[in-house]
Amino acid sequence: MSYQELLSSLGAAIEAEEMAVVTEVGPTEAAANRGVIIPGNRVVGVFRNDYAVQILSLSVPAMIEAPIRFYVTENEDGSATLSWKTPSHVFAPYIEQAGPELEAVAVELDEIFAAIAERSLSE
Repeated sequence: MSYQELLSSLGAAIEAEEMAVVTEVGPTEAAANRGVIIPGNRVVGVFRNDYAVQILSLSVPAMIEAPIRFYVTENEDGSATLSWKTPSHVFAPYIEQAGPELEAVAVELDEIFAAIAERSLSE
């Protein structure tokens, strides 16, 4: 699918999985405003407040990792790629301090992020 189609599909998938877009930024539009054309490039930060509160109760330092990001890039052929780091990978450095409860939350988020990706790519 195209870059714009994937961005749209990602937004719908995030909503369908009951998560929220917390941040969204990319250089493509800003570059175009300066007359510079670059391939589509967008970082979409995704999270939900109940997870934020839960993680904060386990590890204040771990919250620097939220929101977890999806990365949408436009390929030379006009198609797009969806990339992300799993929440369990992102929160791994904090698990020793925070304990198995943080690991369990991260694994739960892994499932949600995988579902978002699968839904995004299949629509």
